[in-house]
Amino acid sequence: MIRPLAAVTTAAIAGWVGPTLLRGRVLRVAVCPGLAGLGRPGHLALTFDDGPDPDGTPAVLEALERLGVTATFFMLGAQVQRYPHVAAAVVAAGHEAAVHGFTHRNHLVRGPVDVCRDVTRAASVVAAATGTRPDWFRPPYGVLTSASLVAARCAGLRPVLWTAWGRDWQDRSPAQVAAVVRSQLTPGGTVLLHDSDCTTPVAGSWRATVAALPLLVELADQLGCQLGPLREHLQRVEGSGR
Repeated sequence: MIRPLAAVTTAAIAGWVGPTLLRGRVLRVAVCPGLAGLGRPGHLALTFDDGPDPDGTPAVLEALERLGVTATFFMLGAQVQRYPHVAAAVVAAGHEAAVHGFTHRNHLVRGPVDVCRDVTRAASVVAAATGTRPDWFRPPYGVLTSASLVAARCAGLRPVLWTAWGRDWQDRSPAQVAAVVRSQLTPGGTVLLHDSDCTTPVAGSWRATVAALPLLVELADQLGCQLGPLREHLQRVEGSGR
């Protein structure tokens, strides 16, 4: 009985943590391009995590308005509850609201019921504050487990990660943020940035993000791509009506 039990336990663990391997950018682009955010070749999706933030989000919105760019904002439900007016302002400005979970906790250390409740609660809070039904889900830290995938399906959300990030939660200059994105980005990619410093040790890290946005618009032009939200980037799931 010991060996069969060990085999079952090993299989269960593998099923639980297996999706976490997709956090590796190169692997997920190769194996699951849609999950990685690889979309239309003449387009780049611009996305922001961890908001809404009473300081960072308005600054990002103002910069995007000047640049004539729209984006997708992956919101934390807890932040939406604190600042519903900021979440509403995102959609009012023509951007897309998405779900980043209710709390920013790694799904690897959470049980399946807890994960499902977290994602469902976040989706409900985002919808109530913005008046729109979110389509997309990105887990905290980009760590997907089998529970993450089940929770997203139950909430009617499509998981999307990224193909390039700016590491803008660290202490970096705008030029450094843009350089990191440039080193990873190809046409059809999805860019991950942050409009809040609520989960980072660097206060005001969003300021470098805001200042880097014009550089990213220049990069998109160099690649012959248009920047926009995920709704313009990824095709709807066939047969889902979404």
